[in-house]
Amino acid sequence: MVTAKEGLATSQLSSVANRVLVDYKDALQDYRITDMPVINMFAERFTTDTGGDVDISFMKPSMKLEEIEEGATPKYQHTDLRNERISVKEWGIAVGVTRRMLEDSRFSEMEMALNEARRAVDRHVTEHFVKTVFGLADTTFGTGISGGNILAGTDESAVTVFANNTHGGFFGDNSASALEDSERLSEYGIYSKADLAGLGGHYQTSSAGAGAGDTSDIGLADLTLAIELIGAKGLNADTVLISPSHYKDLLNLADFTVPLGTNGGGKGGIDYVNNTAASGVVGQLYGLNVIVNSYIPASRFGVFDMSVKPVAYVERRGLTVEEANPGFGITGSYMSMRYGLKVIRPEAGVIFIGS
Repeated sequence: MVTAKEGLATSQLSSVANRVLVDYKDALQDYRITDMPVINMFAERFTTDTGGDVDISFMKPSMKLEEIEEGATPKYQHTDLRNERISVKEWGIAVGVTRRMLEDSRFSEMEMALNEARRAVDRHVTEHFVKTVFGLADTTFGTGISGGNILAGTDESAVTVFANNTHGGFFGDNSASALEDSERLSEYGIYSKADLAGLGGHYQTSSAGAGAGDTSDIGLADLTLAIELIGAKGLNADTVLISPSHYKDLLNLADFTVPLGTNGGGKGGIDYVNNTAASGVVGQLYGLNVIVNSYIPASRFGVFDMSVKPVAYVERRGLTVEEANPGFGITGSYMSMRYGLKVIRPEAGVIFIGS
């Protein structure tokens, strides 16, 4: 036999409406903040007081010293800028609970509904980020190349035309004969634009998965290629994000960190699992931290310089909980937020796609 125990809302408040009000006020405090691991990992945060499109300008290396005759005046130079436009949109989710549920349940139904709605927000934002970063086509989010695979059109213009791809992307394929499409590419070090373009784009077919019938294969040659591409543009690759399917493939390679080896002086075995499972970091390859996450698509993996956030996250209004009264015996509430995101550092990542 189960004996019901009265809680705060039942013992001190006399009506269902007041009980809902308590839940609602608690929710306002619990959910007003937008702090998610995926944002901290990938994004530089910006705030704006206006909705719609937001423009962010980046300075490009554009000036050079020149040799001049003594007393002569050098040519005047100007600053070159690169502009990125980010589209800010509103997203929301509404929950409704009937009075019968509120009266008959042992639990706070409104709180349970709001908690699940908050988890839905986490899932939504994580999926949005992953599809943006990995170039996955999705009509709901508007990510990737509309109507096709990003590999089918790796030309730089495929990821820079705002009307076709509002979320941008990393450098496309800049062949030496198509430099007119490489407006984002800047000379670095002693590499000219043609030199950098000749290295290839930042969307590549995985060497291990090509023709092998398994799109989750991963090759070590892919990692060295990514290190070269990122390093040639002035950054240092430090992280590779893979799916559980890629992790399985890596475990079959003798080059990978032995899973049952010692970890920081620990005993190995279960200590390794305990210490790495919480962070998702499962080992290292060529100095790159290997991170496994179930949101990473099984057919793609990415190499990044995580010290340089590749994505801009523009927040017009953080996650906000508001009360709604749809009527008909239903008490409701809804969450909404206005934000936009886009890849703004095209040199900070390389995406490999199985085929």
